[in-house]
Amino acid sequence: MARPLHIVIDARRAGFFGIGTYIRNLVAGLARLDQSNHYSLITLPAAEPLSGLGPNFQSLVFSRPDTDPLQNITFPWFVKRLGADLYHIPLNSVAYLMPKPYVVTIHDLSSITYEAGGGVREMLHRERYLRGAARASRIIAVSNATRRDIETIVNIDPKRLRTVYSAPDPVYGAVGQDGERADAILQRYSIQPPFILYAGTIRSHKNVGRLVEAFAVVRSEFESHPEFRDLKLVIIGDELSRYPTVRQTVAATRIAPFVRFLGFVPAETLSVFYQAATVFAFPSLSEGFGLAPLEAMACGTPVIASDLPALVEAVGDAAELVNPDNVFDIARGLRTLLLDPVLRQRRSEEGRHQAARFNWSNTARAVLDIYDELR
Repeated sequence: MARPLHIVIDARRAGFFGIGTYIRNLVAGLARLDQSNHYSLITLPAAEPLSGLGPNFQSLVFSRPDTDPLQNITFPWFVKRLGADLYHIPLNSVAYLMPKPYVVTIHDLSSITYEAGGGVREMLHRERYLRGAARASRIIAVSNATRRDIETIVNIDPKRLRTVYSAPDPVYGAVGQDGERADAILQRYSIQPPFILYAGTIRSHKNVGRLVEAFAVVRSEFESHPEFRDLKLVIIGDELSRYPTVRQTVAATRIAPFVRFLGFVPAETLSVFYQAATVFAFPSLSEGFGLAPLEAMACGTPVIASDLPALVEAVGDAAELVNPDNVFDIARGLRTLLLDPVLRQRRSEEGRHQAARFNWSNTARAVLDIYDELR
């Protein structure tokens, strides 16, 4: 029988949007499958503990986030003292002196492709990104499209690459909602259907500006529509202050009364918005996979999404696909779903089936196999 491993997982972003979903559900999946290996989870002070784990899981507090330059020295020193067999960094933010062997998960390459700049900070980020991938014993890509990008852009030996799909958080797969509670949440935010929903970050490659423009096109057509004359666009996401062009687009298109920015909301609240939305729109220009569309699908919400290879890998044939570079094609996708209730119902059913293809038990089992490769 193989000797149990001691595995350190960097869980400092477990409370975050997006990457936090990955960390929380991967750890929970590993806990369900693996009672032999020993796991040390590195968390930040005052972080909400990851509950329901077995006795082979322990949490250790480290005070510096992975954005702190000093952690490039202090974090490797901290984890090296643990004497672990391997380390898992769940996003490509690897400290310079990180001990080996380590596994890194790469969710997308947008930070070095789409948003790359020419400043010193951007150059240092790119160098750190490439170095973190180059030194990794294994790299987990969240889709085959991302895996191909890593091979060609980062120039990584394919023998060190593994594709392991993520999955929607199970909170979004719960059937139905407490109607009174859902209504109370919507009333708290002063939002009532019908509305189109976007959820995610507001970075430039997410293409929220073009979504706003497409919504303005559809709004102008629906001013007298009996069902959609009060149609709204609800945007849930962080980092809006860093990308003011989205608000500027809202002002320029004169649809401010019909657009709501909510910032970050908890998963349980987001689930209510997913289920209440008439359509979920995700016209991103660059993605590593497509968790947000799958979350919406798990809630039975019809989806329009970009025709990017990584997103198609996630949504399959269950979404209305659009050209993210074309405002009028995004508007076409919105119009198609809004005006055809039969199609919306079909997309709802197809979407639930598509989302169910991905689950965290399969993800955790594949990651555990990668750990075993590095014995």
